[in-house]
Amino acid sequence: MSDPTETLDALGLLCPLPVLKARKRLKSMPEGSVLRVLADDPAAIIDVPHFCIESGHQLLSQDDADGHQIYVIQKTG
Repeated sequence: MSDPTETLDALGLLCPLPVLKARKRLKSMPEGSVLRVLADDPAAIIDVPHFCIESGHQLLSQDDADGHQIYVIQKTG
């Protein structure tokens, strides 16, 4: 797995902000780069994987840590 290029701290943000901020950050990153997203919004468990499917980005991993989730997304296309 690739090491994250950047980290997006979306802790404390509610739906749809974690996904909107991830989309904006990924737009400015080169193809193939990896974004780690930290989120504690319960809806992110559904929203982030759905965003990756819809946008064509690859969800490399999804983990829980200390009351929040960590998503690792690789930019494609």
